[in-house]
Amino acid sequence: MTSIAENLERVRAQIAEAAQKAGRALDDVQLVAISKTHEAEKVRAAFDAGQELFGESRVQEARAKIPLLPSAARWHFVGRLQRNKIRHALLLFELFHSVDSLELARDMNRIAEEEGLHPRLLLEINVAGEGSKIGFAPESLRQNMETLLELSRLTIEGVMAIPPLAPEAEASRRYFVMLRELRDQFAAEFKIGLPQLSMGMTGDFTVAIEEGATLVRVGTAIFGQRTPPRKRSGLEAGD
Repeated sequence: MTSIAENLERVRAQIAEAAQKAGRALDDVQLVAISKTHEAEKVRAAFDAGQELFGESRVQEARAKIPLLPSAARWHFVGRLQRNKIRHALLLFELFHSVDSLELARDMNRIAEEEGLHPRLLLEINVAGEGSKIGFAPESLRQNMETLLELSRLTIEGVMAIPPLAPEAEASRRYFVMLRELRDQFAAEFKIGLPQLSMGMTGDFTVAIEEGATLVRVGTAIFGQRTPPRKRSGLEAGD
């Protein structure tokens, strides 16, 4: 049985190869090891192998797991944030990948002001227009962007998307291109910096890197299958 350290080494090599293929610097791409549903012992094994950045999708699980792990570990939230969990989540995570509505952003801003915090976040875009997925429709985000930028406690650092589930990684490329182009359009139109592109999971992260991903969310290739395995959906922004 391969170890988590060996899995990490393999994933890092694939990231390096994809970055080189695209003519990008390796430092431009961060690996978010998706540790949701995996016990703390597995996460510690990854940390001991040099992985410091992890992704969780449920606040309650993260609240129990994070105190068991080294304080140097860093945490991103990659799931759908329930509004009644915002206060707890703001204290745990350095970046939120999947802010999917103006209402959620407003609640985060209000609670952040009460707590004296300045959350960093990405805006989730439903690039394929799937009814089963959460996220802003591109035109809806365009209409709401000025209002989002007025939320003074929030720092919007980029965008995120989950393409439709497909048997071949290459099928995701068009959606990664779409997200990158939307990011560039919004950055130019609203004269803001949106450096982060969170896209790509275990099945397609190398393609995502070729198309500009700065954050790739990889879980299964590092930690193995969950028990029971979960179906990928708009609520699960990493595998």
